[in-house]
Amino acid sequence: MTLRRAVILCGGLLMPFAAEPIDFAAPLPAAEYDRPAKNPKQSRSVVIAKHGIVATSHPLAAQAGLDILKAGGTAADAAIAANAMIGLVEPMSCGIGGDLFVIYWDAKTQKLYGLNASGRSPYALNRKIFAEKGLTEIPDQGPLSWSVPGCVDGWFELHGKFGRLPVPKLLEASIQTAEEGFPVSEIIGRGWQGSTKSLSRWPDSASTYLPGGRAPEIGELFRNPNLAASYRAIAAGGRDAFYKGKIAETIVAFSKANGGYFDLRDFAEHTSEWLDPVSTNYRGYDVWELPPNGQGIAALEMLNILERHDVARMGRHSADFLHLLIEAKKLAFADRAKFYADPAGQRLPTAELISKEYAARQAQRIDMAKAATDVPAGDPKLTHGDTIYMTVVDKDRNCCSFIQSNYYGFGSSVVPGNVGFALQNRGCLFALDDTHLNRLEPHKRPFHTIIPAMVTKDGKPWFSFGVMGGDMQPQGHVQVLVNMIDFGMNVQEASDAARIQHFGSATPTGQPMDAGGGVVGVETGIPLETVHELEKRGHRLVRSPGSYGGYQGILIDWKHGTLHGGTDVRKDGAAAGY
Repeated sequence: MTLRRAVILCGGLLMPFAAEPIDFAAPLPAAEYDRPAKNPKQSRSVVIAKHGIVATSHPLAAQAGLDILKAGGTAADAAIAANAMIGLVEPMSCGIGGDLFVIYWDAKTQKLYGLNASGRSPYALNRKIFAEKGLTEIPDQGPLSWSVPGCVDGWFELHGKFGRLPVPKLLEASIQTAEEGFPVSEIIGRGWQGSTKSLSRWPDSASTYLPGGRAPEIGELFRNPNLAASYRAIAAGGRDAFYKGKIAETIVAFSKANGGYFDLRDFAEHTSEWLDPVSTNYRGYDVWELPPNGQGIAALEMLNILERHDVARMGRHSADFLHLLIEAKKLAFADRAKFYADPAGQRLPTAELISKEYAARQAQRIDMAKAATDVPAGDPKLTHGDTIYMTVVDKDRNCCSFIQSNYYGFGSSVVPGNVGFALQNRGCLFALDDTHLNRLEPHKRPFHTIIPAMVTKDGKPWFSFGVMGGDMQPQGHVQVLVNMIDFGMNVQEASDAARIQHFGSATPTGQPMDAGGGVVGVETGIPLETVHELEKRGHRLVRSPGSYGGYQGILIDWKHGTLHGGTDVRKDGAAAGY
């Protein structure tokens, strides 16, 4: 398995990964001990507001969403406005060339809704074509990695069900900013510069994102008039301007001229799907995720396994807890590799995988003294045949948990013509194995990494949150929730706490688990004695200064009638409230 395949992306960028052993005895940066905040366990204060909060990975996106809330918009309206803005200002991670997923709490009906706005493979593309080309994997760049972008249809589905303000109003700020320009921020700027080589291979990508032949510098103004034109077309013509108008025609013409397989039919027949979220109860809290083709249920399976142990007594940074977390992840991801796929036309064992009974069997497979190196999928008894996350809560307590992505940095790296955005490369997550549930077939949705989440308690929304970053997402969901529920942290502290990430599990494309049981990345806040104990149990470790995932979260404080927002210091983001 290549490193690029094994280390799935975080926020559109490859995660820091050390090929050589790290000196864990090296002193930590002074900043680890010298935080100016009154609470030394967190980087900044929790954002507390009365009427609404928008939490995103870029301040301009948070401001765009907050302006919509102040204008009387719903959480859905604000999320669409913020997403349009962040597709402009963080283009390597998201945009209208990608897909989106939403979990939405509607205050009027007192009900949760799930939206799967992921696209499907071209009708004309099949496994035989890859065999004829001598390819055993789908390339992660170029037109062969394309699936239909679902983002714009997702906007209109969400708006049609829960929106209040007109769509042109929601896109107004993004159009103006695209035309006038915005200053490129630090973390986003570094990722942009790292994508120069891949963008340079495609003339339209280079002309769009490498003005003057280079990536913009941090603090430099960047303009994208072509994206402004696409947004104007969508504002005027609705979702059909994208799927049945000039934008689709431009993409298809480019595809036909550059070895792709898109046809106008692929766009004209695209649909999103409303579905019911699925849940498990973790120590009295109902944790909600979307069912496959995403990977959200991996977090539920992990939580079910952890619940069988007294995690609070183990301690947040203890070797016992982290070992348990890593081993639970291995088990859940082994199931992910075998059973997660588009459910259309085939039965997936979703209910079985997230059941307490199955967790009891899975938990028995964990040896608390030794890291597992060979982890086959469990048996759920199937007998019946770069990412951004944002969340918004409004004055009525509608809650929108919203995630949107191009997958790799700038997706496929291809801007198809003068549309002003890159197309995603989600199609590279199909398997080419004829027997795999996630095998490539015409007009099929690939396995997806992006997952929104929500937690309810006593029938009310309690926490809307998510964690960006490919394979890190279920692992991040679990770590944030355990931080809050077991270790009593607030929404900012739960984000700032040092994380781990296990790399090297088997993939949904059919690649086996990395030899030796994978590698565990640990952030520098993990104590040295814990690191040494994990090594004694057989874990291979690498060290990172703090790069695993990117989080946003809003907690609803019903007692005081307020909202508590947190955002990840690992990103450029902000939580803004009023």
